[in-house]
Amino acid sequence: MVLDKVNFPGDLRCLSISELNILANEMRELIIKKVNTTGGHFGPNLGIVEATIAMHYVFDAPNDKFIFDVSHQCYPHKMLTGRKEGFINPDMYYKYTGYTAPEESEFDLFKVGHTSTSVSLAVGVAKARDLKDEKYNVIALIGDGSLSGGEALEGLDNGAVLGTNFIVIVNDNDQSIAENHGGLYDNLKLLRETDGKAECNFFKSLGYDYCFVKDGNDIESLIKTFEKVRNINHPIVVHICTQKGKGWKDAENNREAFHWILPGTLDGKTYNEGESYNSITNNFILEKAKKDKTLIVVNAATPGVFGWNDEFRNKLGRQYTDVGIAEEHACAYVSALARSGAKPIWAVMSSFVQRTYDQLSQDLCLNNSPITMLVYWGGISSADATHLCTFDIPLIKNIPNMVYLAPTNKEEYLRMLEWSVEQDKYPVAIRVPNIELVSVGKEDRTDYSVLNKYKIMQEGVNVAILGLGNFYGLAVEVAAKIKESLNFNPTVINPRFITGVDEELMESLKSNHKIVITLEDGLIDGGFGEMISRYYGNSDMKVLNYGSFKEFTDRTQLDELYTKYRLKPELILQDIKNIL
Repeated sequence: MVLDKVNFPGDLRCLSISELNILANEMRELIIKKVNTTGGHFGPNLGIVEATIAMHYVFDAPNDKFIFDVSHQCYPHKMLTGRKEGFINPDMYYKYTGYTAPEESEFDLFKVGHTSTSVSLAVGVAKARDLKDEKYNVIALIGDGSLSGGEALEGLDNGAVLGTNFIVIVNDNDQSIAENHGGLYDNLKLLRETDGKAECNFFKSLGYDYCFVKDGNDIESLIKTFEKVRNINHPIVVHICTQKGKGWKDAENNREAFHWILPGTLDGKTYNEGESYNSITNNFILEKAKKDKTLIVVNAATPGVFGWNDEFRNKLGRQYTDVGIAEEHACAYVSALARSGAKPIWAVMSSFVQRTYDQLSQDLCLNNSPITMLVYWGGISSADATHLCTFDIPLIKNIPNMVYLAPTNKEEYLRMLEWSVEQDKYPVAIRVPNIELVSVGKEDRTDYSVLNKYKIMQEGVNVAILGLGNFYGLAVEVAAKIKESLNFNPTVINPRFITGVDEELMESLKSNHKIVITLEDGLIDGGFGEMISRYYGNSDMKVLNYGSFKEFTDRTQLDELYTKYRLKPELILQDIKNIL
């Protein structure tokens, strides 16, 4: 293998163009094999192989600085920077994270997993270089899909006036995760069709020098272009056109489905989840949309998270909007839709809510716009540090006017959805259960307009357990342990409302309870449990809060986290015994 000769980027310069092309094929085959085994980003990494080889051939990393956007296209970069064992040896497949990580290598400048950030980060790197009178190239790599994010546009705007070496490589494969949305993409299409010669040029309008590479998978063309811009003394955009999913025919033809894959996908393995919270949500939406033309569904470039495939989107037609990678705009957009008489349902992954705190506060809640916000994947997980979904409860629940709901089963969830869409008094967020679907087989008739009323599921004494959302099942397990070990039935409560305290119920517990336990699938600090602790602060009630600690975990196994956070029935029982 040619790859055997390459341990670090400097080794590339000893290879011929022919050998570099062989190397690209070898790397692509290894990526295909690894990702099919582990799951992960597939299409983006296959499309950027040649460009990564050319970048490392021409530029002198780590002296020259590469900043990757999202970094879900960093596998080829890792293979060339001392980490190829993670792609060659199946026993090492899980050694390296799927994103750039400075703790792994000096070739990775930032830990990055969210999109539209590379240009802004690179502007900061370039400015620091200039302040210190140092000399090296700063290269930001950003995909066309990422350009729809506000931070990317802010970064480009500021990078254009640096007046010194600043290189932005725009990897244009005419695709975000799904199709691109927004007026910018008409100009990218024009530039592709005219080989970059169109007079109307978005990048030039900002003040950038500009060059175009028609075949961004041709190593020789890329090397020639990068050599021209190396050590340039002003900001320039290098616009390269690549094939997303290159080397795997299905990924080339169905770029959305193969952006990210589960293990075994290429072997024909299927994941039929049957009825799920995704499927019942989508059935609800489609039926509702047929009857009410003011209903509109909004997401920010991640339809696959919610199971919103082509068929679903086409059925909704103009009642569906993908705003591109722009959660800030999505939040303001749905607020304005609601204030103008529409009924917006905005779906967002928990980890991406963080990008739009100001809009949640100002554009949405300050204006008290009655929208429905569906928060997906919320909970403690073994995810990469870049995609943790444990922070949404403190972030959302502490904004005035917001009603944040945590259903525990199918019937509760559908009732909450119906109420939220039809009510006109509050911005409502619903934490979509991040567990296997639970059905109690009985319609929920709760009037959720009566806010902050919890539901007692089991009457008991001494200990009251509040199991929020995903962790209601854990509350039931703990209750069984208490009955078995301590010979009494504790009270089990389904709070349902994350954003307020049922003061009447909490007060009633004082008469025959000594301990209140809160269980939440997320961060304790600033979360639901702390709110309950604060309520009992001036009383004799003991309150134990269980959830995640304030920390960034990185691919830590769930069982290890649950043990660390004492989120296991036997550990919680032990804590109860210590108090009683």
